[in-house]
Amino acid sequence: MQIKLPFDSSTQIAGEASIEIDKTAEEVFSFVADNFFDNYPKWSTDVVELEPLDSKEVFVGNKAKQLRDDNGSLVESIFEIIEYQPHITFIFQGITSPYKHIYSIKFDAENQKSHLTFRFELLDIDVFMRPFQKLIRIAIEDGAESSVENIKQLLAA
Repeated sequence: MQIKLPFDSSTQIAGEASIEIDKTAEEVFSFVADNFFDNYPKWSTDVVELEPLDSKEVFVGNKAKQLRDDNGSLVESIFEIIEYQPHITFIFQGITSPYKHIYSIKFDAENQKSHLTFRFELLDIDVFMRPFQKLIRIAIEDGAESSVENIKQLLAA
């Protein structure tokens, strides 16, 4: 007899947020990707420590270790930069934890503004957390909104 669970046990949980920024795509990408190791803890305020493992230079394959404050618990993970397309896309993915951060930038030449989209994907969750998918998704979406707002404010300063 197959047991049917009251929740989807196979899909990832994702949250996405977008914002317009009065900067060029080059300026936004430089802040987010090129200067990632200096700026990431500034916009992602739950990051307590960030340590590049290969080099402070940003390139596909570079790995880093982060220590995050997750509601009072310190959580360590190692991630790898998996995509780096100047002025367009920057992606890193967890190696020791199943997550992905995607930053996409589109420049609106007519309005001279950049459109930044941040997407966080939780690629897998523990079975005991699956009944809380809706709450987890809301928390992820709130975090994505906070991240893009923080980036915009930091770029405006």
